[in-house]
Amino acid sequence: MTDRPDSADEFTAHRALLFSIAYEILGSVADAEDVLQDSYLRWRSVDHASVENVRAYLAQIVTRQALGVLRSAVRRRERYVGPWLPEPLETDAAAPDGIDHVLTGEAVTTAMLLVLEALSPAQRAVFVLREVFGFDYGEIAAAVDKSEAAVRQLNQRARTSVRARRHAAVATPAEARPVAERFLTAAATGDVQGLMDLLAPDVVFLADGGGVVNAARRPVTGPDKVARLLLGLLAKTAHMGELDIRTGTHNGMPSVVALIDGVLDQVTSVEIRDGLVTAVYCVRNPEKLAMVGV
Repeated sequence: MTDRPDSADEFTAHRALLFSIAYEILGSVADAEDVLQDSYLRWRSVDHASVENVRAYLAQIVTRQALGVLRSAVRRRERYVGPWLPEPLETDAAAPDGIDHVLTGEAVTTAMLLVLEALSPAQRAVFVLREVFGFDYGEIAAAVDKSEAAVRQLNQRARTSVRARRHAAVATPAEARPVAERFLTAAATGDVQGLMDLLAPDVVFLADGGGVVNAARRPVTGPDKVARLLLGLLAKTAHMGELDIRTGTHNGMPSVVALIDGVLDQVTSVEIRDGLVTAVYCVRNPEKLAMVGV
């Protein structure tokens, strides 16, 4: 009989999954990392010989920790200044310094994370564990401390809510890249009409400054308003210091990372559906940029 791996090795083996669960529930890289630290300390105190399914047990610990953080965060977000956006998560597989996670596809997009914000904490946890990571109802029931019947009902309500708010699928990074390149070229050259041709009729610009830095405090909608806003912001940013622009992929979408005089200023992601830009998400809140690698 072979020896079982020690607690640190078992936690490390599942760390990418555990971070992904915490991030999907919280929408925060920093909070997800804090949850993992607390979860590891709890895992070390467990009698590991009594644990039959390590993956499910670790997910249970992380989910319970994340739910505690989320319930506090919900109250804070009610007082948040301006639009709230999730912390940018680098999802470029080629990025050498990216955070280790298993998130891909629509689940990691800002659009989906904003849809999940409309769910109750319990609904969100159940939906994430079932629909994103495929845990069975028994495992989820243990994680959220409810009966299987209650978990099934929570998931059904969450799925109904998500379907009502979900639009056409967000383009994959490969599909979105050519559109994003034309979009960035039009913005860089001041081509208003070129920008408007790429913007969907219901395009929205959301900026998250958290009341800490200047950012639009209300959504800006419509091709003309969004195009002119983007060009105005680009011109303003260019006069704030030496501008360094880098492209990447955050939350499954093409993104621009902007540094001014070497200091990270913003991460702006472009959501593309059916060949048009449907949303522009600009995160400027310094607290949400602390974990972004440059």
